[in-house]
Amino acid sequence: MVSQDQAAAKAAVLIEALPWLKRFHDEIIVVKFGGNAMVDDELKRAFAEDMVYLRYAGVKPVVVHGGGPQITAELTRRGIPSEFRGGYRVTTKESIGVIRQVLAEQVGGQLVGLINEHGDLGRGISGDDHGLFTGVTRGAMVDGESVDLGLVGEVTAVDPASVLAELDKGHIPVISTVASGPDGLLNVNADSAAASLAIALNAAKLVILTDVAGLYSDWPNRDSLVSVITTGELEALLPSLESGMIPKMTACMDAVVGGVAKAAIIDGREKHSILLEVFTQNGIGTEVVPA
Repeated sequence: MVSQDQAAAKAAVLIEALPWLKRFHDEIIVVKFGGNAMVDDELKRAFAEDMVYLRYAGVKPVVVHGGGPQITAELTRRGIPSEFRGGYRVTTKESIGVIRQVLAEQVGGQLVGLINEHGDLGRGISGDDHGLFTGVTRGAMVDGESVDLGLVGEVTAVDPASVLAELDKGHIPVISTVASGPDGLLNVNADSAAASLAIALNAAKLVILTDVAGLYSDWPNRDSLVSVITTGELEALLPSLESGMIPKMTACMDAVVGGVAKAAIIDGREKHSILLEVFTQNGIGTEVVPA
């Protein structure tokens, strides 16, 4: 039986969420699903619960996901080698179809299934459907030289009509990150795609799940965790960051510069981290705000 003190503590937690329930009611929040949360079954289930909670709390969540570990595993199973240059997966005509299938059916399909355990809410959308993401091929700089990445692209245009249509029906869109290019499909970075979509949707917030507690100004000094940073401060700090953090923080910066009020990276290894970020006074992780 719950004691009166425990009940009062629960009430205090609920009432703390009131300002944020008011702030984000009927607003769109774009969440980039990735990191350990994507491969840990318990964390996946908790993430799906968070999305459903947001939906029933009056928020409009939109999920954007990649699927690096699952793609590598499926390519290996099919005998297709994985090569990385400058942190990007070199994408060939042989691999792009597998990548789309894994993202839309395996990663996205499983997440939609977990969401739908709580009602008919989840809807999967591939980035090449309905012209959602359009892109062009891009290269990368490695040791000062430009290298070819094959069918790797960057998003140049977003048509959010299909996502807005699902939101209007009360659904939770789950977006896989491929794009339509001039000559077919392109594999696009999920962090960057999430930022582009957040801008196009006029989202109130972009949240990126990762495998660290947030941005550290002096890594590996764990006392240097940054709670809030402006886009100007972040731009100055970017060149000194670990390579894995650069695309995530760049996505946050681009989203805020593009009109999204706030963006945050949070620790996806912590269960229900989304709820802690959205509905508590201090949040968790690192929040990026306008300069």
